[in-house]
This record gives sequence, structure tokens and C-alpha cells, in this order.
Amino acid sequence: MIYMNNVLEYKGYYTKVEYSAEDGILYGKIEGIKDLVNFECENAADVEAEFQRAVDDYLAFCRDLGESPDKPYKGVFNVRISPELHRRAAMEADKQGETLNAFVARAIERSCQAV
Repeated sequence: MIYMNNVLEYKGYYTKVEYSAEDGILYGKIEGIKDLVNFECENAADVEAEFQRAVDDYLAFCRDLGESPDKPYKGVFNVRISPELHRRAAMEADKQGETLNAFVARAIERSCQAV
């Protein structure tokens, strides 16, 4: 289990744990998938197990239906930027002897290390 602030990861799926003061519960949902899969519990000691149970139940449900579960992040996404920034990034990538994809991936990696 990986903890990043109030984010949990299990089997490649992520959740951001929230707290409802009104209901006195911790809750979350599996992020990055089209299906709504959520969980809740009353104390922090149970939140990890409840999230894992939600992921395992989701995977079992998909298996029972004979469907492939969504994967939260496939590593492919479109980015809309100005044509000028696109040109500058492509030129810089070329100067560094790499593809635009590799250049962008490296920039994102550097940015995420700072977090």
C-alpha cells in the first residue's frame, strides 16, 4: 500500500480518502475508471481494508460478468497546447535527440519529482 497524503494505491487503482464531518465517516471511490466504485468506514484503522475490498470486489464483479475491468491510467493521453508551444517543444526535443513523447514524459517526470 502506498500513502501519498490522503491517497491510497492498491493493485494499480487509486483513491483519495475524504472525511464527512456531517456523517462521521471516511469515504472514497476508485479514481480514474468509468464505473462508480466507492467505499466508506467509520475509522482510519479500517480505511485501507475497505478500499482494498472495494478494488477486489470490483475485479471479481468484472470477472463474473466476463468483462475486462477498467485500468485507471493507460499511459496515453492527449494534451492541447498552442501551436507555438507545440513547435517549440518539438524543436527542443529534436535538439536533445529525442522524440516529442520522450521529451514530454521527461518533463512530467521532473515535475512530479518535485511534488
